[in-house]
Amino acid sequence: MADLNQEALEGLAAELGAVLLARGMMLAVAESCTGGWAAQAVTALAGSSVWFERGFVTYSNQAKMDMLGVAAATLERHGAVSEATAREMALGALAHSRAEAAFAISGIAGPGGGSDSKPVGTVCFAWATAAGPVRATTCRFAGDRRQVRMQAVAYAFREMRAVLVAMP
Repeated sequence: MADLNQEALEGLAAELGAVLLARGMMLAVAESCTGGWAAQAVTALAGSSVWFERGFVTYSNQAKMDMLGVAAATLERHGAVSEATAREMALGALAHSRAEAAFAISGIAGPGGGSDSKPVGTVCFAWATAAGPVRATTCRFAGDRRQVRMQAVAYAFREMRAVLVAMP
């Protein structure tokens, strides 16, 4: 974590962009707790418009439903910070864009808002492509609000790249 900074995030974005470019694919991102940081890191790179289609900042539950089509029942049953919601966010980003790859980030960056079952630092992710199944996971990151958010963006970039590299 000590070596993670904005420059490192932009480097990870560039690595992801190179894979997207090589595959002729575009990316969309759906962000909640990171508030557009992934999209910012991508668009900091000159030429990213060739492989970045759009970003959705859906901080509220209503925004998740309106912009990404997340079902109210999913939010009621699982909460905004859940793999089920992240999956629907990623699929919604694909459905509401021209992208062939998407990821979603939803979590609790702190300092408040955590619970026993979902403590501060809990972040749920999903990665989807037009060609394959959705992959989701939950991580717990340590640190302050900025550190949790930065680690979440870095993790999302790394794992999206891994999903794309593993594609046939």
